[in-house]
Amino acid sequence: MSITETSLIEQVGAGLDGISQLKALIASGRKPGILQSLDFELVEVDHGRAVFEGTPGKHAYNPIGVVHGGYAATLLDSACACAAHSQLTAQQAYTTLELKVAFHKAICHDTGPLRAEGRVLSIGRRAAFAEARLTDAQGVLYASATSTLLVFERPAT
Repeated sequence: MSITETSLIEQVGAGLDGISQLKALIASGRKPGILQSLDFELVEVDHGRAVFEGTPGKHAYNPIGVVHGGYAATLLDSACACAAHSQLTAQQAYTTLELKVAFHKAICHDTGPLRAEGRVLSIGRRAAFAEARLTDAQGVLYASATSTLLVFERPAT
């Protein structure tokens, strides 16, 4: 089975609840395409919490000479989404409905490693609400986000 036929989560954690899927993904050492492209990784997961880390490089620069805002937004979206994912059953899935990002400080390759920590604020049968913060090793805040996610039943395969 190829990665195009099923998602990486389905390959490493089919039939497991959300937190078990994410833990299996971490243990597998495999990275979905977006993590490979932007060179960051899922490093921690707990119920209602997910942490991604990455070191921005020139691969993420925009034309004005700093890291593109999409880099920060992607880490924050991933942290919010996986925090919600960690609370799903094996029969549930989700998708981001809304992501609001606030950029607090410019990021460059000299910024060093960044950590995006997401937490679920509330989750119900149809919606989840999460927030995340993007900080450096000293705890300096570079960006923050809030997210609304649609929770739904997985289609039968």
